[in-house]
Order: sequence, then C-alpha cells, then structure tokens
Amino acid sequence: MTDINIAAIVLAAGHGKRMKSVKPKVLHEIGGRAMLGHVLDKAMMLALDRVTLVIGDHAPQVGDYAKRIYPKTAIAIQAPPRGTGDAVAKALPALEGFDGAVLILNGDTPLVRIETLCALAGEIKNGAAVAVLGFRPDDPALYGRLKLNAEGALVAIVETRDATEEERKIDLCNGGVMAIEAAFLHARLKDIDNKNAKNEYYLTDLVGLARADHRKCAMLEVDPDEILGADSRADLAEAEMIFQGRARAEALEGGATLRDPSTVYFSYDTQIGQDVVIGPNVVFGPGVVIEDNVEIKAFSHLEGAKVAAGATVGPFARLRPGANLLEGAKVGNFVEIKNADIGKGAKVSHLTYIGDAEIGAGANIGAGTITCNYDGYSKHKTTIGAGAFIGSNSSLVAPLTIGADAYVGSGSVITKEVDAGDLAVARGRQKALKGWAARFRKTNKGER
Repeated sequence: MTDINIAAIVLAAGHGKRMKSVKPKVLHEIGGRAMLGHVLDKAMMLALDRVTLVIGDHAPQVGDYAKRIYPKTAIAIQAPPRGTGDAVAKALPALEGFDGAVLILNGDTPLVRIETLCALAGEIKNGAAVAVLGFRPDDPALYGRLKLNAEGALVAIVETRDATEEERKIDLCNGGVMAIEAAFLHARLKDIDNKNAKNEYYLTDLVGLARADHRKCAMLEVDPDEILGADSRADLAEAEMIFQGRARAEALEGGATLRDPSTVYFSYDTQIGQDVVIGPNVVFGPGVVIEDNVEIKAFSHLEGAKVAAGATVGPFARLRPGANLLEGAKVGNFVEIKNADIGKGAKVSHLTYIGDAEIGAGANIGAGTITCNYDGYSKHKTTIGAGAFIGSNSSLVAPLTIGADAYVGSGSVITKEVDAGDLAVARGRQKALKGWAARFRKTNKGER
C-alpha cells in the first residue's frame, strides 16, 4: 500500500438531522453495510489498530457498532460539537507516541478509494505537513474553497461563510478528507481558534498554520463521486447508485456476464467467480459467494448463501442465510432455501421450501415440497439421502431422515424415518363412487 506509518481519525459526531431518522446518519447503509463500516474497513486496512472514532454523546450506538466490527477501534467523544478541529483534538490522546501520517476521514463519506488514501498519505511521506482532497462540484456554494498559489501549491482553505466574493468564485473545493503529519498535528492543533462565522474550530486552519511555518501543503484533485457525503436520503440514494455502478463494473471486469447490469444489485462483500451469468433483476444481499460457471436467473434474491461451480439458481428463487448449493445443484423458480445444504447435482426445481435440511447428491425434490422445520418453539432438521426422490406436494415433518435412494409418494405427509431404498406413502386412499357426479349435477339443477 504505502511505506509510511498511518493512523486514522474517523469523524462521526454529527447529528445528521437532514436524514430525518432515529438511526444515526453514519449507520445508514450503502451496499448492505453501514456507511461507517465502509470507512472503517479502509481505515483498518491502512492503519491497522491505530484507528480512533469520534462520536457524539447523543449516539453511543455508533461507537457500539464500531467496536462490534473492529474491537480495536478507540472511541473519543465530542460533546458539544464545536467543529472539526475540536473533534480531532478529542482523538489526539489516542495517538500519543505515533509518528507518521494521520488520515482524517468522515463517517458519512463511504466511497473514497483506498488508492486515493494511499496517495494522500504519500504526500506526507514526501514532505507535506498537510494534504487534502479537492474536487470541482457542479455547485460549489456550500463547500470550503481551496486557494492555490501561482505554482499550484495549496495556501489556504476558506470556509464558504467566511469567503470573500472573489474567493467564492473559486470552483476547487475542499473534499473534507485530509492527511496530516503527526508531529505537526500535535504541535499546532492547539493554535487553531474559533474566530469565524460559526464560532467553531476549523481543522482546515492547519493549512494556514503550516504555511506560516514555511511547510508545504498538498492537494490531490479527485472525482466528486469519491467524496460524496451522504447527509440526506437523496444523497444516500446517489451514493448507492455510485456504489452499484462500481460493483457492476468490477463484476464485468472479473469475467461475469450481466444480462441487464443496471438491474443487478450487489452488496459490499459479494464474491463473483468467472463465467458467471446473472440475469435481470437479481439482488445480492450480504454474505454471498458465487463460484465459477454458475447461472443466476432473473428475479432471484440471495443473502448469506454459497453457490458452488456449475449450479443454477432461479428464476424467482430465494436463497436465505445458510443456503449452500454444491456443484451442479439446481434450485428453480419460486424455491426458497434456508440453512440447508443442497448436494452435488441435486434438484429442487420449483415451488418448494427447504429449511434446516441436508439434501444428498443427486436427490430430486418434487414441486410443492415443504420441510416442516418449525414446531412453534424450535427448528428441526430434515436429512434426505443421496439419490432420493421426493414426490410433488409432500410435507416432510422434521426431525426426519429419509434414506438414500428412497421414494416418497406425491402428496404424502411424512412424519417417520424412511429407510434407504424404501417407498413411503402417507395419504388417504382414493375412493370412487360410481355415478355420483351425475347425480350431484342433477340435484343442483333442480332435477329429480
């Protein structure tokens, strides 16, 4: 990645009122993961155990979330909120003795690339005291402006409320992501004041302090998509769109075929092999692994599932957490699989629910079959042996074992073990009453 020591401070103390939600802003999801989770993933990748999260006292669940996914995260509390400089000051004790580049990240900015952060830290290695990401938005009105000198070096960051009319004409804006030399941060952070329109301590004032010390400041310009901050539901939707666009491009680049890319939705951890074919309107929730040569047909939904090479899924299939399809297995239309292993070459072709089960290799599960796994209090397992044939519209009442190569007659309710090679039929006997239908019709037509 980079050969400079990196620490990270993640700012997540804001109230996020524009999100109109009881859930803290940074815990809203992009690609099936909280925005904060995306940011912490990158921070931990670069900084390992030198990551500090700054939260507000109004949202302890933000810290709880961070500790749950990365127990080594240090937590600092900013209360009341008094600007980014004050937030970083709250995190500074956790960096005592650290020497290197300190990345300042925002918990609501999940799309910044790891390569970009490495390049930003690299500017500190190359002698800059401060390095910032800049971008050119369509409307710069709400953003701080980056002032460059004639040589293109960064000389100041001016918040929009404090900018002059001339400074507001600048279209190069502050992206809010920074890297700061640790020694400089420790030495000069205390010199930031709050003499500005918002009476806050701006971390961006470090640029002016660095210039006063005759230190270099660097700016890296990036695409606006990378540093989109999601402050509202509309921003969240835009961030999701950008994330999905990246995920689709990555899947295509990796050797998958997407029949209609704009209708396929991925999660942050979706793994797709080569020569996978994905039909329209397929949704991947978190925890899905798809191996090579798999076909996922239209309108299928997968979450927490693994699909081995050569298997087929759908159309209109649902794989829930714990679904595990082995090589060549087939799960067809309107089939739901949950916490079940579907053996090599086994077929569950249509209109079936398989839950808490183990289906042997080459078994065939007929249409309308149900594993009755829940008794109102506990879940129970169904085991079906290799080569077994389960007739259509069967109800298999767990706990239950059906042996290898056994047959179950269509329409059966099976409650007892079926030995290997046996036939089990559990239904009422068919009975015919001669002439009954004709007599019934005459009676209902008023004929006697």
